[in-house]
Amino acid sequence: MAKELIQLVSLSKSYREGNSRRTVFHSLDAEFFAGDFVCITGRSGSGKSTLLNLISGIDLPDSGEIRLDGQDIGALGDGERTLIRRRKIGFVFQFFNLIPTLTVAENLRLPLELNRESAEGAEQKIEELVSRVGLSGREDSYPESLSGGEQQRVAIARALIHRPRIILADEPTGNLDQETGRDVLELMARMVREEGATMLMVSHSVEAARWADRLLRIDAGALSPVDGMD
Repeated sequence: MAKELIQLVSLSKSYREGNSRRTVFHSLDAEFFAGDFVCITGRSGSGKSTLLNLISGIDLPDSGEIRLDGQDIGALGDGERTLIRRRKIGFVFQFFNLIPTLTVAENLRLPLELNRESAEGAEQKIEELVSRVGLSGREDSYPESLSGGEQQRVAIARALIHRPRIILADEPTGNLDQETGRDVLELMARMVREEGATMLMVSHSVEAARWADRLLRIDAGALSPVDGMD
């Protein structure tokens, strides 16, 4: 039986809006397993991005626990949560979030340097990942010279280069045309499964749901399984 890699236990989160508080989650329980590819959908403002921020430790719950590999990250300090993000989590964003003043290779080298990878090991991983995402020969290119699809391929390589156990993807095809988005989803699904990572993807894309092992919808602060997307 697959092991629970991420556990949400009685998770509650709310935000102050003016003179009142808006509850996003109340006593939410959920489990995500090693090797899971889960697509999460829901209306705008339902808490999809908040959920990813909580799981990554960027944001903290009001109450409840977020356990990664059995460790409650809400009980950790800022520095300890930062180290977990560097070592165990990879991020893919809608707007790529590449550093424009760094080349492709330099963008990929940065997370390795943060994890104190040796220079020799870093170069080998960069060469391998650039090849796997189909951008060999573009190592010295800057993001502005790449198409949107190419930039997202670099972002996928950057998310995977330190071999994290968890990939969090927030609308990764939202800034791409349909055909390019389909290619990016295929690449993400293949590479994440090759790495044996767990991926939680927030998306409104019907195509994204087809690649996922499970499809969940956030509604009224609850996560529920669904058979397809509208």
